[in-house]
Amino acid sequence: MDTYLKKEATTVENYHTKKNHKNHVTGHKGHITRGRTGVRMASDDVAQLADSLAKTQVGEGELSYKGQGLKLNDAQSAEEIVKAVREFKGLQALRLEGNTVGVEAAQAIAKALEDKSDFQCCYWSDMFTGRLRSEIPPALNSLGAALITAGAQLKVLDLSDNAFGPDGVKGIEKLLKSTACHTLQELRLNNCGMGIGGGKILAAALTECHKKSSELGAPLSLKVFVAGRNRLENDGATALAQAFQLMGSLEEIHMPQNGINHPGVTALASAVQHNAQLRVLNLNDNTFTKKGAIAMAQALKHLRSVQVINFGDCLVRSEGAIAIAEALTDGLPILKELNLSFGEITEEAALAVAKAVERKDQLEKLDLNGNCLGEEGCQNLRELMQNMNMEDMLGSLSDDEGEPEEDDDEDDEEDEEDEEEEDEEDDDEDEEEEEDVDEEEENEEEGEDEPSKPSQMSTPPSASRPPDVSSFLCFPSPDKLLRLGSKRAELIQQQVDVADVGKTVEAFLKISSVYKEDDPEVKTAVLESIDAVLRKMFSLPSAQTFSFISSLLVMLGLLKSEDKVKPVAVVAGHLQCLEHAVKQDYFPREHIAVLHAFMARPNKSLEMCVSARDSLRSTLQRLQPES
Repeated sequence: MDTYLKKEATTVENYHTKKNHKNHVTGHKGHITRGRTGVRMASDDVAQLADSLAKTQVGEGELSYKGQGLKLNDAQSAEEIVKAVREFKGLQALRLEGNTVGVEAAQAIAKALEDKSDFQCCYWSDMFTGRLRSEIPPALNSLGAALITAGAQLKVLDLSDNAFGPDGVKGIEKLLKSTACHTLQELRLNNCGMGIGGGKILAAALTECHKKSSELGAPLSLKVFVAGRNRLENDGATALAQAFQLMGSLEEIHMPQNGINHPGVTALASAVQHNAQLRVLNLNDNTFTKKGAIAMAQALKHLRSVQVINFGDCLVRSEGAIAIAEALTDGLPILKELNLSFGEITEEAALAVAKAVERKDQLEKLDLNGNCLGEEGCQNLRELMQNMNMEDMLGSLSDDEGEPEEDDDEDDEEDEEDEEEEDEEDDDEDEEEEEDVDEEEENEEEGEDEPSKPSQMSTPPSASRPPDVSSFLCFPSPDKLLRLGSKRAELIQQQVDVADVGKTVEAFLKISSVYKEDDPEVKTAVLESIDAVLRKMFSLPSAQTFSFISSLLVMLGLLKSEDKVKPVAVVAGHLQCLEHAVKQDYFPREHIAVLHAFMARPNKSLEMCVSARDSLRSTLQRLQPES
């Protein structure tokens, strides 16, 4: 791996030597790509950029400014876009991803959209970088009102990676309830920090939209719903589940990493039964436990179109896995992918799952990594898959946790009992707390950063006990990190074996995955923990710093590995924390150029984090020693 990276680095360094590899602004069929090397642009480049902006046009009916890093603060700065929108006959889609749009600029663009009756697709993810949260709702209100005025019939609304919180959902509430969204097919709100309050507002808006569109004889038939990393928790998930059940048209549901426990999972299970065309169900990194897994397994028996199931990091446990195996036996005839990784599943349950997929002719991948099979269990699983001529479909088992000890089984039983007791307490508390719902929602919508109290289905079953570092590193969440207390950085540093490059990289990615730019408490906790781990690692006399960089690049999907390592799904937090790290005194300066070289290359793994990537790339360029 290191040899490969050195070759790559040498090639790139030679490339840089040739006149700093140009600060290129190239046009291709009017769609420009901007290199951000930190070099000042000449006046002719500025003119070229302005000209390209006016002509930016990709595909029939689509106008794209994707990933250009434009800072549109006022109407004047948006003039070129406004002009292009006005002159574009039959405009159907506008891509503004990876730019930053202020209130006045949004209003100017909105004005230009008011007569675009053919408009269908809003690709507006990651377009409020650096904006105050208070700026986002009025900007969204303006854009939404324009689409309503235009009589648009939307198909796609993508506002992912905007971190606008509950107030941002209010900014699109009127649009979602309007006739413009009666035709909506895809709603993408990934990583928006909606919280419970935002989830409830969204669910109510979708319900209203379905009601009004049904009255007109053409019910809302949403097909794709994406809302990962939104802290929806049980109440938010339950509210949305009711909307899902009402619509009954969903083909894809993506709600990973939302702090949903078994009550919320059970509500979603009930809802998916009513969505007969469901093809993809991604609930990765929530907490099913036995109850939630069994409820979901029962729901899956009713579905015939599901192709992808991602219940990785969901703690389905052995009994839940066996229930899912039964569902596989009874249904899911065209399943292609099943992810039950990191679920505390033992050998017996894993073998049951493997046997259940034997007759799944379209199966492409079975992921049971990170469970509790033990060395012999892993071997038995491989042999079983081989005997069924399906060994190529079994994913890696390299992160298996080993056979559980008897104490672990007892702990699981205690957790389930605690879970049941908490449910009873929650039921009693619900009646008392109903009176305070309005006040709680108001607090949520104001975006309070204080961690929620352990009540009313908002925390995992073991929340009554402080989480340990192992629990956080296995299933990271902002709440778990904060509850480690003021000494969290020291505790994490002690837990991570920094002499092991692979474990250090894994720890860095796990910690940085919960980074939240708009949450000061979480942001500080994450960066302090990152600093503690990396400072210790880089200070070791035997530190393999180059191996760390190469392993990190592999895990980010920027460098191929001879070991067929599966990269992580890159989130903005990974790049934002790396940007923080490279600016610290402990980070080796000699690796800056290599990192910059890889960040400067186009790569699909970073497409969802354009703003974070560009910011990191700019920082790396600035930190490079002058030749």
